[in-house]
Amino acid sequence: MTQSSQPVGVSEAWTIRRLLRWAAEDFAQRGLESPRLEAELLLGHALGMTRIQMIVKSEDIPTQGELHRFRELVRRRRNSEPTAYLLGRREFYGIQFRVDKRVLVPRPDTESLVEVAIECTRPRNAHGRALDLCTGSGCVAIAFAKHRPGWSVTGVDISADALSVAEDNALRVGTILSLAWVHGDLFDALPRQRFELITANPPYVPSSVCLTLDPVVRNFEPQLALDGGDDGLDISRRIVNGAPEWLEPGGVLAIEIGHDQADRVRTMFVDCGFEDVSGRKDYGGRDRVVSGKWPTR
Repeated sequence: MTQSSQPVGVSEAWTIRRLLRWAAEDFAQRGLESPRLEAELLLGHALGMTRIQMIVKSEDIPTQGELHRFRELVRRRRNSEPTAYLLGRREFYGIQFRVDKRVLVPRPDTESLVEVAIECTRPRNAHGRALDLCTGSGCVAIAFAKHRPGWSVTGVDISADALSVAEDNALRVGTILSLAWVHGDLFDALPRQRFELITANPPYVPSSVCLTLDPVVRNFEPQLALDGGDDGLDISRRIVNGAPEWLEPGGVLAIEIGHDQADRVRTMFVDCGFEDVSGRKDYGGRDRVVSGKWPTR
């Protein structure tokens, strides 16, 4: 049997151990970054088992139904479909979020945006109002709300489908009473009010670059959440220019950016009148967040 053939129709029993080895070798040949981990995640999902359970029961033989589910997951992964969509979930900031093709898969890099939000609100962590634009799956809004339970948090997205996912995630996480979701284009759908914090993970990939993205991203994740216009900064400009009307004096705006956009976005903040403009790198050491404070005077 070749490693690219289906794991059926041979005399040797397809135990859990053998299935994992087969899938890991297949994924490695196709250039996946973590082939063994991906094999474990997909097989565990098909079997309804944890990784520890698969180790303990490594000589067990799955049923034909379980084999069929696993083969289908492998087929879809070979076609570059994101593992998070296959599993229907992704961990972000220690929380399991539901994800599907209606929203971007939350990235570890975006955790830097949550860290900035938590740090800049520490002086008044008891209460406040926060706005999360381009909220998508709601991961930033929900993670922030979990760490600032006294705050009122509003998530906004232009995609009604994305907001459905965010609402579902808020229900699944539970115990968060101060979350609200608004369907609209950035600030346009909001009633007049001001916030102590505005966060945003806007589309920031230049349109021409969208065509060259990895198939895992290009063919499956929503284009609306990726394409930031000719230079990638169309939405970021609108947010920076519009934020002063929605921030309390001393309020903070924090935006996720592309790794090569820090200087341009810092300039946008300064030109708009923000103070204490600074950047934050992600776990890989790349520029990822720009933030600034609206003057109190």
